[in-house]
Amino acid sequence: MCEANGSKQVSTPMASGTGQRLGAPDTLGISTLDPGHKPPAMPPGRHVTIRVRMLDDTEELFDISQKSTGKVLFDLVCSHMNLIEGDYFGLEFQNHQKMMVWLDHIKPIIKQLRRPKHTILRFAVKFFPPDHAQLLEELTRYLFALQIKQDVSCGRLTCNDTSAALMVSHIIQSEIGDFEESQCRSHLLNNNYIPEQMPMIDKIMEFHSKNIGQTPAESDFQLLEVARRLEMYGIRLHPAKDREGTRLRWMVYKGYCSSLQGHTKINAFNWSKVRKLSFKRKRFLIKLRPDLNNSYQDTLEFLMGSRDCCKVFWKICVEYHAFFRLFEEPKPKPKPVLFTRGSAFRFSGRTQKQVIDYVRESEFKKIPFESLLSVVSLQRFPTDRAYFIAKELLTTERTYLKDLEVVTVSFQSAVGQDEATPDSLKNTVLSTFEPLHKFHAGFLREVEQRLALWEGRSNAHIKGDYQHIGDVMLNNLQANLHKQSEVLLELEKACRASRRLEGLCRDFELQKVCYVPLNVFILRPLHRLSHYKQILERLCKHYPATHGDFRDCRAALADVSEMVEQLQGSLIKMENFQKLLELKKDLIGVDNLVVPGREFIRLGCLSKLSGKGLQQRMFFLFNDVILYTSRGMMGTNQFRVHGQLPLHGMTIRESEDEWGVPHAFTLVGQQQSLVVAASALLPSPPYSLSSSNDLLTFPECPEDSLVEAESEDDITASHTSLERSSPHRGNTMVHVCWHRNTSVSMVDFSLAVENQLSGNLLRKFKNSNGWQKLWVVFTNFSLFFYKSHQDDYPLASLPLLGYSVTVPSESENIHKEYVFKLHFKSHVYYFRSESEYTFERYSVIIRVHNYFVRLQLC
Repeated sequence: MCEANGSKQVSTPMASGTGQRLGAPDTLGISTLDPGHKPPAMPPGRHVTIRVRMLDDTEELFDISQKSTGKVLFDLVCSHMNLIEGDYFGLEFQNHQKMMVWLDHIKPIIKQLRRPKHTILRFAVKFFPPDHAQLLEELTRYLFALQIKQDVSCGRLTCNDTSAALMVSHIIQSEIGDFEESQCRSHLLNNNYIPEQMPMIDKIMEFHSKNIGQTPAESDFQLLEVARRLEMYGIRLHPAKDREGTRLRWMVYKGYCSSLQGHTKINAFNWSKVRKLSFKRKRFLIKLRPDLNNSYQDTLEFLMGSRDCCKVFWKICVEYHAFFRLFEEPKPKPKPVLFTRGSAFRFSGRTQKQVIDYVRESEFKKIPFESLLSVVSLQRFPTDRAYFIAKELLTTERTYLKDLEVVTVSFQSAVGQDEATPDSLKNTVLSTFEPLHKFHAGFLREVEQRLALWEGRSNAHIKGDYQHIGDVMLNNLQANLHKQSEVLLELEKACRASRRLEGLCRDFELQKVCYVPLNVFILRPLHRLSHYKQILERLCKHYPATHGDFRDCRAALADVSEMVEQLQGSLIKMENFQKLLELKKDLIGVDNLVVPGREFIRLGCLSKLSGKGLQQRMFFLFNDVILYTSRGMMGTNQFRVHGQLPLHGMTIRESEDEWGVPHAFTLVGQQQSLVVAASALLPSPPYSLSSSNDLLTFPECPEDSLVEAESEDDITASHTSLERSSPHRGNTMVHVCWHRNTSVSMVDFSLAVENQLSGNLLRKFKNSNGWQKLWVVFTNFSLFFYKSHQDDYPLASLPLLGYSVTVPSESENIHKEYVFKLHFKSHVYYFRSESEYTFERYSVIIRVHNYFVRLQLC
């Protein structure tokens, strides 16, 4: 008998059902449809029964009109499973030419299936994202796990014995639970998961014994984690030949299409390099964008078995490109008036970005009001402050891992392969950062998994309590960070010995991926310990002593505090050394800036009194000397040193009354004296704190100290774009201080690197209506804007020195929660955060930083 959604189940023995396994509610949404909508009404006409084989090998029957499109059938299948993220999947079948093809969503069923009653369609994964953390629902990950299980079983997902045994151990953990030797051995003897399984039973059992306590949801997560690292993950091969007749196999993945000769990848064409893909009969054509080096042909041609084989592969390329690269579903082309030319096929459905946005933004809309209380009782939408503290750990860890990749991938690629780079430097960088990157990639996966369970995207509420993070941090603290200073010293030594290497490093710092000075990335691991300490301190402050997570957090805090204390002396020296090296690049006209015992104290703008009146100068204060400079007009934008005043024997005299210049004072040296003026007196503290809360009030900050006019075209203005290239990075703090007429001390720099935030914010300009979702990184006194946390480099930056942070007034009509306002002169921005905690964190840190950096020389 037909069920209400148009499907009926065949009397095939049912495997452990998705619903029973997941405890999934019945009304959690319908595939690609809008919240609350039902599948579209079928067109009139004769009905036909379609047989669909699911990923657990059960079969379902669906009654559908022959005139219905493929999408109607697909939506029925997704509705039957309560599958929200259905866009990753598709229905495939064997056509009359014995080829496996995907059901077209746009075409009517009758035009695709010659004998519908006798055709079995397979529900399968169609698009494989490289990061399964992008799959937001446990049901989706479970279906992906079933697909991996099938691919491993049939030999399609090839791998070594260790990976195969590890994957099987996670599969049987989800099926039979914790390890018990006789039960596990009997199960493996009666069930075959991989080809040639018998010789590997002992290894599988060994891995299974280490999975004790792992829930089915965790087993799915770990299975996908192993699978996604395999070379053939998500790959479907298509036979072809090149012009010389050499046999190849083509494949398509998220970001590229590629060919294999044997097991070796010989061509990989990133979508950004491909201008057009087309086919003509059985010839597959790839037209590439012009290459400045003219290193390859404009058009490449490959031969496939037939025109249909060619068209099938071309369709897959079109769909993969659209799903992963486009922001929204492409619009249909207008129909030609007279005749058509070429295939009318286009991608139909939501893109990956639309799927992710849909699930995140409309989850509440899919749930009837009566069900909200039960959902809240399961913490599906956590509101606890501890959750948002843990989420800060997650978001900043993503940025930290990207920063490690700047050294392990980008720097190694740009500099490490050059013969000018000594082997000692290569080995030091490799031995220091490669293990760090590997360790933190694993740590990030654990944090992502814990947050996914905490958010309720699983059956954690049934299987156990996962609303804590202290145990994850306690188990992942490591102290082998002593080599950071070695890398910094080795790099500086090598650059002094080789002008070519120095030039390579300078060129690398101009790349968009190197968004802060290179040496800052090298010291990131030391600063990351301070971030962990702050996060644990906030958790311990939030939890009562009786909370289940308090003991682990307190133990982890004790460990990380000890590490920070041990490394503090070395860190202060390295930060000073790094700052001297950075200033050395910005200054010309001074020899040996980096000398033993020299400590950097402060840099900033002062007005110097001369015969021409007051002139803006940049001053650099060290523990032994003060330099005053002017900004050069040459292409490098460096600062030229005009004078050096030794501090030994220097005195300072207030001179405001003497010269009639506000905030003036005289630097009286043994050989020379200077009259200078600051732009303002010290402002009042811009925030107030209490023991019960991080933030109470946001009083207005005075703007009278910001005297210089700033244009929109300034290199440090609000719309600064890192797309522009110049021979010198013009948005370092020296240049920002010059344009904003302000001052920064070494204490400020240390404070800035210890307080880094990352996460999604909504941004709105002063005169715009809509909000733009951005991934934002706050570091080095600047906000860096990305489309997503996966981007390799920022789209733009906003240096915040001089900006005030307040809350919008009623007259500004910003009727949203958790909005803070950044403004400097005519530049106004509104940023919207997801929670009160995030709002407080951004507001307090930006305000505190800008308070300290407005201290002037005195």
